[in-house]
Amino acid sequence: MFAADQIGVKYGDYVRDYQLMAEAQLCTAERFDIDQVSCISDPAREAADLGAAIRYFDDQPPAFNESEALLADKSVLPKLKIPDPLGGGRMHDRVKAAAILKERVAGERIVEGWIEGPCGQAANLRGINRLMLDFTDDPEFVRDLLEFVVEMELCFAKAQMDAGVELMGVGDPAASLVGPVIFSEFIVPSQKRLVDGLKAMGLRTRSHMCGNTKRILKARGELGYDITDVDSIVPLAEARVKMPEQVILGNIATVEVLRNGSVEDVIACVSKCREDAGERYIIAAGCEVPRDTPVANMFALRDFAHSHLPAVQPAGASRS
Repeated sequence: MFAADQIGVKYGDYVRDYQLMAEAQLCTAERFDIDQVSCISDPAREAADLGAAIRYFDDQPPAFNESEALLADKSVLPKLKIPDPLGGGRMHDRVKAAAILKERVAGERIVEGWIEGPCGQAANLRGINRLMLDFTDDPEFVRDLLEFVVEMELCFAKAQMDAGVELMGVGDPAASLVGPVIFSEFIVPSQKRLVDGLKAMGLRTRSHMCGNTKRILKARGELGYDITDVDSIVPLAEARVKMPEQVILGNIATVEVLRNGSVEDVIACVSKCREDAGERYIIAAGCEVPRDTPVANMFALRDFAHSHLPAVQPAGASRS
């Protein structure tokens, strides 16, 4: 929404028109000196191409209606076919955005693609409440569903990579809702298959699980992602102890600090984040940058990054 506002378009148009998405990303990255441009928009692309019922709105994210979930009837799963990510649907729209972004950034910024994680996508297709019961009531169905999701997402990731994506983000917020036992038994194996498949393609990887992941921090750090997002609910000092070698991204409070706070609040927060996370840290909000975030607060993040560059930067690096 923040990016769409930068070029004065409705968010509903942003998520359905790859040209608007690319233009908004480029404008936002240039204005605030952000190191990447991203193809993320909403979690309903793969599900839409599978035939799920999606509600679209002019100026808020697409939504799933659990009562109309594609897999409300579990017997539908064996009949599902992986959609062609170049078949003209919403997956293809993201692929086309990636191609434009790759062409336009000319190596100056990272192009990030996006796919849904196993638990999140399973919830999109089955319904979040049904899925949470399925972990106990029908674990074999859950495993079959997660396997289908991983195969589909690797196919989608490959198409985005071929279009120019270098870093693949994996959004799996629903995984923060399960406890350590379910996470270890179900989510870790599917996440490992996914991240190992992405790395085999040569992609850098980023894990996004917003929400309270304190109980699964150690397991998250062992999944093998290059970057792990940490939400503001989770203390970064605790995340660093549980993930000592991980590159951590986050965890500035999105509303309380970034949107509603002063420049001084933002600087104090990002300073504490960097202190707690150490050197392997990427400045970012705990989740998305909210709409109506003051531009002064975004410039404060930029200026902090510029004034805290690593003493030795990777070869070829010229940005914060």
